[in-house]
Amino acid sequence: MKSHVRQVGPIRRRTAALAGTLALAAVAVGTAASPASAAGWACDHDGHTVWCASVTGISAGSYLASHNGPSYGSGTTGHRYQNGQTMMLACWTTGDGDADGHGDRYWFALDFDSDGGFINDWYVTTGSPSQWKPHVPECR
Repeated sequence: MKSHVRQVGPIRRRTAALAGTLALAAVAVGTAASPASAAGWACDHDGHTVWCASVTGISAGSYLASHNGPSYGSGTTGHRYQNGQTMMLACWTTGDGDADGHGDRYWFALDFDSDGGFINDWYVTTGSPSQWKPHVPECR
């Protein structure tokens, strides 16, 4: 009987270890995709459909400022946005890379009645350009 217990014990430990490893892998996969990698969505604004995204990745106590153009040197519009706020994207263009150095050079003009500013793509949940370019026109 003791030999049976010895054989079952290591199998149970291996099974438990495997289950624990799989559980950790599932958590890692579930949390590996940041909110910024999520795609935007169609939303209604004043009776017409626009492409929307949420602000994400802003440090606690900080904010996302909209700018007068697609560069940090263009000055800000005075509008500040927090994580989770919805942004309505009017069009896209390229400009300065994101402020955190990830190299994202896409900027969106905002479709707000009170804010015609620009925000860098890095800080909103738009997904990849292949996800949002079919829905957001290039700025002219």
